[in-house]
Amino acid sequence: MTEIVQIKRDVSALKGASKVSRIPIKIEPSDPKRKPEWIRAKVPNHPEVTRLKSLLREHQLHTVCEEAACPNLGECFTHGTATFLIMGNICTRRCPFCDVAHGKPDALDENEPNHLARTIATMKLKHVVVTSVDRDDLRDGGSAHFTRCIAEIRKQSPQTRIEVLVPDFRGRMDVALEELAKSPPDIFNHNLESIPRLYKAVRPGSDYQWSLNLIKNFQKIHPDVPTKSGLMLGLGETLEEVQQVMQDLYDHGCRMLTLGQYLQPSRHHLAVERFVTPTEFDQLAKVAKEMGFEHVASGPMVRSSYHADLQAQGEHVS
Repeated sequence: MTEIVQIKRDVSALKGASKVSRIPIKIEPSDPKRKPEWIRAKVPNHPEVTRLKSLLREHQLHTVCEEAACPNLGECFTHGTATFLIMGNICTRRCPFCDVAHGKPDALDENEPNHLARTIATMKLKHVVVTSVDRDDLRDGGSAHFTRCIAEIRKQSPQTRIEVLVPDFRGRMDVALEELAKSPPDIFNHNLESIPRLYKAVRPGSDYQWSLNLIKNFQKIHPDVPTKSGLMLGLGETLEEVQQVMQDLYDHGCRMLTLGQYLQPSRHHLAVERFVTPTEFDQLAKVAKEMGFEHVASGPMVRSSYHADLQAQGEHVS
């Protein structure tokens, strides 16, 4: 127990102010704005939350639910679902909207695919989301590790639907797509996160067109695998700019879309410019459907993997 506490303490020192200190656009610390009445997260104090956290620690696994301080953790854990975070909990990027720690990652755990698959089998999950930190330190960006995890999950839980939420594999797209072709997921997800005008502030180190091309190129290689992407709103974008990004995604082969409200993790992260109303989220969902998107989840509390199983079945999520 002492060792686990020490690991968490070390990682916490790589968050907040230290993480965003060297990004191109400096952030003035500000207290998070008071949330409107339509944003309410379930308090994660249910016994099932404790049970799942214990199971994850037992198998030395991380979830993005915990590392990114997702507001839906209580609800998802209570329903026995989680988005697994592979390749450690230290990222090589400094995105100022995200609460995952930045620093030099540890070496890959070669036993992680087996631990992950065993945990999923124990939980008897029908749909899992596997995501990762950015691993710019690896030659393939971590794509081979994704493939090993997918293959091992299929081996131990052949009935489980596998969705991957991948980083952009910056500078390694061809290698990454070649690796993923060895064991493709059932759903391929890569988030654009924001509009191109805000990329320097929101996604330093990433490129808007590169991310679009990643989605397009994967879809061309695997036309039968649905492609998915998501945006967080409230960072200063206009609804017209959001609709243009939606059109860009559709034109690049994306057919599943998530839209949610950005929430400031701490006073050292990007501030919320405004809270988008439920009515506006409904309007954007209508526009997306009219564009041709097959599945749309749009609402203040929606996240990329929030109710991912329902999204994959085409059910409405808001």
